[in-house]
Amino acid sequence: MTTPTPDPAEWLSNLFKSQTDMLQRFGTNRPGSAAASDAAVPAQWQEFSNKLNALQQDYFRQIATLWPWPAAAPAGTAAAQDKRFAGEAWRADPRLEMATRSYLVYSGLLRGAIDAAPLDDQSKSQWGFAARQLVDAMSPANFLATNPEAMQLVLETGGQSLVEGMGLLVQDLLKGRITMTDETAYELGRNVATTPGSVIFENELMQLIRYTPLTPQVHKHPLLMVPPCINKFYILDLQPDNSLVRYALEQGHMVFMVSWRNATPEMGKLTWDDYLQSGVTRAIDVALEVNGAEKLNALGFCLGGTLLSCAVAVMKPADKDRVASLTLLTTMLDFVDTGELGPLVTEQSVASREEAIGTQGVMRGADLSLAFSSLRANDLIWPYVVNSYLKGKVPPAFDLLYWNSDATNLPGPMYCWYLRNMYLENRLREPGQTVHCGVPLDLANLDMPAYLYASREDHIVPWRTAYASRWLLGGEATFVLGASGHIAGVINPASKNKRSHWVGTGAKCDADEWLAGAADVPGSWWPNWSAWLARHAGPMVAVPEAPARSPYRPIEAAPGRYVKEKAE
Repeated sequence: MTTPTPDPAEWLSNLFKSQTDMLQRFGTNRPGSAAASDAAVPAQWQEFSNKLNALQQDYFRQIATLWPWPAAAPAGTAAAQDKRFAGEAWRADPRLEMATRSYLVYSGLLRGAIDAAPLDDQSKSQWGFAARQLVDAMSPANFLATNPEAMQLVLETGGQSLVEGMGLLVQDLLKGRITMTDETAYELGRNVATTPGSVIFENELMQLIRYTPLTPQVHKHPLLMVPPCINKFYILDLQPDNSLVRYALEQGHMVFMVSWRNATPEMGKLTWDDYLQSGVTRAIDVALEVNGAEKLNALGFCLGGTLLSCAVAVMKPADKDRVASLTLLTTMLDFVDTGELGPLVTEQSVASREEAIGTQGVMRGADLSLAFSSLRANDLIWPYVVNSYLKGKVPPAFDLLYWNSDATNLPGPMYCWYLRNMYLENRLREPGQTVHCGVPLDLANLDMPAYLYASREDHIVPWRTAYASRWLLGGEATFVLGASGHIAGVINPASKNKRSHWVGTGAKCDADEWLAGAADVPGSWWPNWSAWLARHAGPMVAVPEAPARSPYRPIEAAPGRYVKEKAE
């Protein structure tokens, strides 16, 4: 490769200086902070200035070691370990080696400057998020001239890789999003969301699916699953070998599933209470009536768990014992730590959303997807930019990423109420501080047995936050911690025997004490949950048949048409 590489040292140091100057101005002038006077800089910022000088000196020392040409990075260095620069081509040209290692040095320096800044935790998180977006975007891997693998493909293919990459870019521009998987490889009802069943009820907001039993007898208490309305339900029913729905059916449960509708402009006035009444509560009513049962077990995933908890807590005083047990998967009830989404939810951002769509309108699924992807830009954005647009490669088929790209719109009033009352003000944990369907909410009404699952590496629902739900519920709560992240930790089929999970004491203790005393159990957490659920599911009985005059006759085959509606 003969393309000249610009000297990064001066450019990076100037960029770093401008950002840290801006950081200091932000900290000294922001409301509630000590303002810089004409006479002197506040002591905390003087200390920061000293730390910053030390960081800059260390930065220039590290940069100096790279000139005039760096030696190849040893196997244990950050440059060799970073998967973006792991290929041998990155070390074949000393200029690229220098650019890569300079970039990594600068990245560490910027993180260190933000860590050292005398900012409150929220401001520091916000600046850390912004810095991460900048650092991720400016990676040498993201540019054709500084990506030796992409340049090599250009030479090998006579430029065809660039032509194909531009074609993929145009396709994505028309879609308005980055393609993460071969979307032609999947079709709902054909090779994803294939568990047999029927839609037996629908209203403006949701369809209710009743799955066909897979065992001669079933537990007396059916199982209702409430997925997050921010995503499609089929994350719980991807393919037969990783379907939690199919696994529950194989364990002898009658399974019902809520399939939320993709919000249309006509649904733009729906509220949080509508999701409780017309969604969760109506689904419970129908499932019990169809099954002829007095109780059911209920499972909620992520936001679905929050909706489920609110609905059951509201109905509990009047309808005792309709829910035999509660399973909450990666669910927040106490929003004390909202993970990496926290920096994105500020008073200003929420007020802006309320002004735009707080009484009428739709929160676009594409915007939500972009926000979630930005939390893991080096996993969910830039690899697809590089492989598709610079290298001209169509992404491989992956069912989980197909689901992840299937965005869902939300009604504006519902979304804004959720953001303010939970993410911003954390009012759900306080008895009587929120009113749902005319009833002051108290989560202590949830006095049925509860199974709380969290994922140890979850960046959306931090596991310690999910653990905090133990002390809000009124009944006995079993907590289990799984390996991996928000989705991969949950979708961990028992048949594949991957990863591990932690099972600990039921004694009252904080999260870290619980983990210190927990047993590390190899394999999926699904069998642990199945054994727990069986204790609350009632005896095995004959499969119930729908009454001849039942109003809940099959409307259409699962997965139903609501889940197939695409976000506009």
